[in-house]
Amino acid sequence: MISIKPGGDEAVCCVDSQGDGALPGCVHVVEDDRPMRESLVELLEEAGYTVRAYPKAEDLLARGPGLEPGCIVSDVRMPGMDGLTLLRHLRSAGSALPLILITGHGDVRMAVAAMKAGAADFLEKPFDADTLLDAVETALRPGANGAGAEDGEARHGLQKLTAREIEVFEHVVAGESNKEIAVRLGISPRTVEFHRAHIMEKTNARGLPDLVRLWLSRGA
Repeated sequence: MISIKPGGDEAVCCVDSQGDGALPGCVHVVEDDRPMRESLVELLEEAGYTVRAYPKAEDLLARGPGLEPGCIVSDVRMPGMDGLTLLRHLRSAGSALPLILITGHGDVRMAVAAMKAGAADFLEKPFDADTLLDAVETALRPGANGAGAEDGEARHGLQKLTAREIEVFEHVVAGESNKEIAVRLGISPRTVEFHRAHIMEKTNARGLPDLVRLWLSRGA
């Protein structure tokens, strides 16, 4: 399994990668960490995508109307404009380009904010290559904003949760730690962990982003 991990060098240039036989849709990569950016570009190129890469969010926005259709993969924490601000700027400007946010400092509140702002996905570093490629494929799929079969299965899983598991779920998505949840509900942290494991199993959630997305989609 290939893992994509952040490096430590600083980005200095923009990469424009296009090749014969590229898959439809351009993937715009916004990442200030050069080794990380180069790893993402290499992975996406090998998968057959046309890739444009930028060291700063401002460089992508400078493209204006010339920005090719496709999707965006952006780090959250960068010098200057961060990824979440980039997402909000694009949406306020009327751009519907799907945007996948990646971060090495993810937390529940950030994930909730990203999904509410319209992020297509929210990935935490390190992540394996297949996770990113699946997210890109989904983002580029026509009608990707609609609920798919997996979403339906996950929502069905919600119906299997007990009343206590629903309580724990709500506090988890509110950004509370196991200890905080335990105090609020009058149970032990170990019991909270037990309930969280059952929630993940019943909803087929792979991690925090899946849980947040599922919670926000309850009324959809």
